[in-house]
Amino acid sequence: MAEKTAVDVLVVGSGPAGSTAAAYAAMGGAKVMMIERRSQVGVPVRCGEYMPSNGEIVNMFPSLRDEDSLFDIPARLKCRETLGIKLVDPKDKVTVLDMPGYTVDRDAFDKYLAERAVKAGAELVTRCDFEGIEDGVAKTSAGDIQYRVIIGADGPGSRVARNLGLGRNQNPYPAVTAQVKGDFEPYLVMYFGDIAPGAYSWIIPKDGRANVGVGCSPRFSRGNVTDYFDRFASKRGFSEHSRVCGKYVPSEGPIPATVSGNGMLVGDSAGQVISVNGGGIPLAMIAGRIAGNVAAKNVSSSQPLQDYETQWREIMYKPLRTAAFNKKLADMFAFRSERSTALCMALLGKRRLNNLIRCKRLFPRRHLLRCL
Repeated sequence: MAEKTAVDVLVVGSGPAGSTAAAYAAMGGAKVMMIERRSQVGVPVRCGEYMPSNGEIVNMFPSLRDEDSLFDIPARLKCRETLGIKLVDPKDKVTVLDMPGYTVDRDAFDKYLAERAVKAGAELVTRCDFEGIEDGVAKTSAGDIQYRVIIGADGPGSRVARNLGLGRNQNPYPAVTAQVKGDFEPYLVMYFGDIAPGAYSWIIPKDGRANVGVGCSPRFSRGNVTDYFDRFASKRGFSEHSRVCGKYVPSEGPIPATVSGNGMLVGDSAGQVISVNGGGIPLAMIAGRIAGNVAAKNVSSSQPLQDYETQWREIMYKPLRTAAFNKKLADMFAFRSERSTALCMALLGKRRLNNLIRCKRLFPRRHLLRCL
């Protein structure tokens, strides 16, 4: 890249949020550049790598439209179809929830989305670290980039967010993941509280292997998440596994504002993550499509970027706030000990655990007001 360049739309980050935003902005006629600090898109993998079916995504976000074109994922990228989720309490009581979906390899999945953006006309620049904004110019390790719109898709600790003066994700929690070989049933398995208070672990099946990992709330778990992973791996018999990779996951729902001046935030940087389970790929792509379309129209016809805020909130805000509220209830009542976790899961029962996973209210509002 030249020492100084100019584009209509600059996208920082090449994950599902950034690549989707770049693709739709380019399809809208904008000159788009997407920068990625790593040398390869999608590497290393720090994700559960699970996607709900399109029907389940619409179940969670009923205002979403044209989901089939957004989630038109080639069959070759789908590692394994899954039937549902098994929730396991600290006493090993299992609740089975029907929830069809599939797993992917995030490195291949992210590369596919980035290639789709490039085919649409976006330019991808790797090994390019975003350093800050000065007088409307992005300072990067590869030189200055003049832009008309900037889209931050650079994760929960977003530098773009800081430079735009937007809020930060509060209380993100650490999570680590690795791969193990073996034959696994076609269900996601999520264990709650069996390795430490406030910790949960998972097994997500793939083709002849599984993604396994641990996440924990520092508020309740006093140990190190890597130590918890070792405890989980030992308990479940995963003596051999790939390198453990970690990340931080937003846990309190969307940040207060995702637009400032000529900038927008998408995906993890905006807190667009399901608080109760850390799911974020579909949300990143939903927000990315909206941001890309709005950015292109801003460039071509001065459509206000605030329309992005309005549109994504119409689709995702209520379910995400409900999920964040449910997470707070879990923090208050369930995650203090193994006993309280098992008791709360038993009291919720299958129907309300279904609601928990699908970002729906656990109780009528009037009942919650009496309890709180």
